[in-house]
Amino acid sequence: MAFRTDLAVEAIQNAEKTADLRQVRQTERSLEGFSVSEVEILGDDAAREIGKPRGRYLTLELDALVRREEDAFPRACRALSTLLRELLPKNAPAGPVLVAGLGNRMITPDAIGPQAVDHVIATRHLVEQVPDVFASWRPVSALAPGVLGQTGVETGEIICGVLDRVKPAAVLAVDALAAGRLSRLLRTIQLADTGITPGAGVGNARAALNRNTLGVPVIAIGVPTVVDGATLAHEIAAQLGSPSCEALDDLSLPVMVTTRDIDREVADIARVIGYAVNMALHPHLTVSDIDLYLS
Repeated sequence: MAFRTDLAVEAIQNAEKTADLRQVRQTERSLEGFSVSEVEILGDDAAREIGKPRGRYLTLELDALVRREEDAFPRACRALSTLLRELLPKNAPAGPVLVAGLGNRMITPDAIGPQAVDHVIATRHLVEQVPDVFASWRPVSALAPGVLGQTGVETGEIICGVLDRVKPAAVLAVDALAAGRLSRLLRTIQLADTGITPGAGVGNARAALNRNTLGVPVIAIGVPTVVDGATLAHEIAAQLGSPSCEALDDLSLPVMVTTRDIDREVADIARVIGYAVNMALHPHLTVSDIDLYLS
């Protein structure tokens, strides 16, 4: 069976034994005390073998935040904002940006996007209406378009309609992902300059959101909130020497596995993303500043 994951680092680890990875560049670094893995897929052959589009993928590990270390939240926000600035278009340093929180707010593992947008400071109207105060701010629009089952409209269609009016220099798309391993759940944030395909992690892929479909750079911000049951069963069986086990066979049915504290963890990491987006788009802001603007 296929190993299902939206994370580039996992896809590469799974493909190492069979794929030619000479067209893949991998580096490790530390930022604000957090580990950062960078993967760059440079060729079409590697992209096909790994199952990820060509582009740059940055993975931030948030173990210190999960452990509630001192100052972990502001450090996580600063680290993520730094990575976001690395991916933002350099040719439009102060251009408008649309932040799209993808997913279904009513389903907690899918609510990362909508909840993150709740923490984004929308400034497009303020820049236009109060230029004396906000002239130096970047125009930012924030949107949580919902899902097809709620609106009857494809997410991509809604975003395209907004693009015609907002005309952003870039789109930041925040969404939930599927991981291949439980240890990644809500402990990892992946950023990619390749865009995103909403619903792909749970086998319900919609139209892709990327530069080709939207006409502007799309930076994807994703957090793994579920593991596919079949992938989990496959991993357990492989580590145990592929035993025949009825319980593992049950996991091969269409089922998604998540954490017990999913409500709190989604709320925590969505806040990190929202604050980091604010700090990346408005570098003069601190965590305390954002608290005041959102209060």
